[in-house]
Amino acid sequence: MNLLNGASFGRLEAAVYAAESRQRVISNNVANAETPYFKRSEVLFEELLEQSMAGDGLRRISGKKTDSRHISIGTGAARIPEAQVISDNSTSMNNNQNNVDIDREMSLLAKNQLSYNFYIQQINHDLKMMRTGIEGRG
Repeated sequence: MNLLNGASFGRLEAAVYAAESRQRVISNNVANAETPYFKRSEVLFEELLEQSMAGDGLRRISGKKTDSRHISIGTGAARIPEAQVISDNSTSMNNNQNNVDIDREMSLLAKNQLSYNFYIQQINHDLKMMRTGIEGRG
């Protein structure tokens, strides 16, 4: 039985890793707010996850192959994307060509912390429900 290998748990796990990566990237942006010629970076995950799940606005259905002899069903869009770090080289905020807005970075940091807390709470809830189902007590 794959209790922890399901698609829902996999998406939550990937979201936690993306939030951890986003924390490092935002912290790096804040640390280099006064560094000349530094260009801020950001993490893309939610957009990539949405694209892989929705595509053209319609949900794509795909089958899971557990054997190499199975026939592929659907588009294979069930794959969970990895977070990507991209740099914004096109803008400049200061005379020193730096593009870090410290107020924006701090608000992104707070937003990321809230998201991370939510993901962890959801994982804990899912594990608690599994434990309750296995032990048979509430």
